[in-house]
Amino acid sequence: MFERFTAGARAAVVAHAPAEARRRGDRRIGTEHLLLGVLHEAEAAQALGADVESARSALAVLDDAALAAVGVDAHGVERAMISAPSKRMPFTSGAKAALSRAIAVARRSPARRVTAVHLLVGLLDGDRTDPASDVLTELGVDRVTARARLAP
Repeated sequence: MFERFTAGARAAVVAHAPAEARRRGDRRIGTEHLLLGVLHEAEAAQALGADVESARSALAVLDDAALAAVGVDAHGVERAMISAPSKRMPFTSGAKAALSRAIAVARRSPARRVTAVHLLVGLLDGDRTDPASDVLTELGVDRVTARARLAP
């Protein structure tokens, strides 16, 4: 599936995103993990004006707020990192949709190879209720402006 991806885009999806999911103790790769994976790539991070550390911090703020909303104070509690699974981690339906959108954007480009920026566009075009959208909002990213700048 990833043979049409550039090396950076492939690394974002098959190496960095699963590592970010394991780091957070998650067993599936969601849009938030794809966003973190993409931000490991300098081109995408520069295009968005954010880096992986700021996105991790934004995600931690969102996690704390969600837990506080149900009466749980998680300050000072470390998440348990899960070990590398023996098989590939599954993608959530939202992550699969983001990958499909990235491939569609790449097909319209002259190079026709999926880049990290195409992945970022796939995430920016996502549902406003998915986790990556929440992280982008927490980062102060104007999705419409960023989307127009990346792939007019």
